[in-house]
Amino acid sequence: MRSPSDRPDGAAGERGTVSVEFAVALPMVALVLTSLVAAVLVVDGVGRLQLAASTAARAVGRGDEDGGRAAAERIAPGASVQVQRGPTVVCVDVARRGAGPFAVVPLQASACAAAQGR
Repeated sequence: MRSPSDRPDGAAGERGTVSVEFAVALPMVALVLTSLVAAVLVVDGVGRLQLAASTAARAVGRGDEDGGRAAAERIAPGASVQVQRGPTVVCVDVARRGAGPFAVVPLQASACAAAQGR
């Protein structure tokens, strides 16, 4: 019977290298996947903020500021809402922090609508 060291292809010295390569590659794969999920959370957060800002701007433009703020709170919980009024335009800025690993990243969106249907 032959022992593993007698293999003619010299594979005895490479025994276990696949395990080492896997142990090195696995954290990198996990890091890439975590980054991708975090990026999706950031993009989703920006989309929600944009929807909240446009919905609030339309409501404030109709004269319903409380309804606009409530809608923004429903769409993007925890976001701050700033309303800026002009003679014919109402603009709403909505901002909050990101989620997940990018929680330190500030996210914001703005939208404007005609004031009082003008």
